[in-house]
Amino acid sequence: MNRKIIFCLLTAALLSTFPFAHAQQPKKVPLIGLLRPERPGDAVGERFIGAFRQGLRELGYIEGKSIILEYRFAEGKVDRFPELIAELIQLKVDIIVTGGGPQTRAAKQATTTIPIVMVNVGNPVGSGLVASLARPGGNVTGLTTVTRDLDGKRLELLKEAVPKASRVAVLWNPDAPGGREQTEIAARSLGLKIQLLEVRTPDDLDRAFGAAAKERAQALVVLRNPVTINERKPIAELAIKSRLPTIYDDRIFVEAGGLMSYGTNITASYRRAAVYVDKILKGTKPADLPVEQPTKFEFFINLKTAKQIGLTIPPNVLARADKVIK
Repeated sequence: MNRKIIFCLLTAALLSTFPFAHAQQPKKVPLIGLLRPERPGDAVGERFIGAFRQGLRELGYIEGKSIILEYRFAEGKVDRFPELIAELIQLKVDIIVTGGGPQTRAAKQATTTIPIVMVNVGNPVGSGLVASLARPGGNVTGLTTVTRDLDGKRLELLKEAVPKASRVAVLWNPDAPGGREQTEIAARSLGLKIQLLEVRTPDDLDRAFGAAAKERAQALVVLRNPVTINERKPIAELAIKSRLPTIYDDRIFVEAGGLMSYGTNITASYRRAAVYVDKILKGTKPADLPVEQPTKFEFFINLKTAKQIGLTIPPNVLARADKVIK
């Protein structure tokens, strides 16, 4: 057979099989980076991660097959966020999921192209993470806890539980200051004197509680940040030892021995975050995905802790609790 004819036949055969071969190319499995503030294996972190994974399963994703999750844990150290985010970026993750304001800010500073889905951020507009809740712009979207609107409510509940309290200490971290300013504003409106207690590391806790005792604080507000999350049990123990009625923003603190909490269901927010990841993977831009606000809030009371500090919770406060730990 003429060489020219053979060449033409071979070329035609290759061209006819090319579309089939192209269609059979393996599809890239999405790689999602999750940045957590606590230690690996922490019960709360596992709960939130589990909720996120459940949300993905409900949307049809199979971990390890149709989606891959890459985890990083800061172990309560805010200064580790940039390093851990850099690792995720180097891995070329498709989306970064962050839990809290400091992590989200660090991620936004590190990349303007990789989509970021935030969870549990109190004031994303005021902190400059998004342009607006309806039209975030940029590469950040997700769910807010509207903490700014809840700080006043927490102080009101604390005041109702401890009517004679006039001096309230606030445990906060200057490296993750979310909620401090709003708490001060709410305190002024309620006629409460505020004492700020800086806690950047676990080593600062004894000093902070000592300062609260010296100033005769009558109650305590603990603002959520990586340090207080990691040290929630020691904080609860110190509050009990100091006989300080304390309120937090999340049930995880009450389950660790804290007195009261009022805030959003963050576990449900992590499950909901999977929907954002799914929409982004299907082509929606983060700039076009409105930031979601919670509509339900939880009030938890630990009566065992109340008994340990010699506090009787008024019946009208107790009746409003969604859950009472006895």
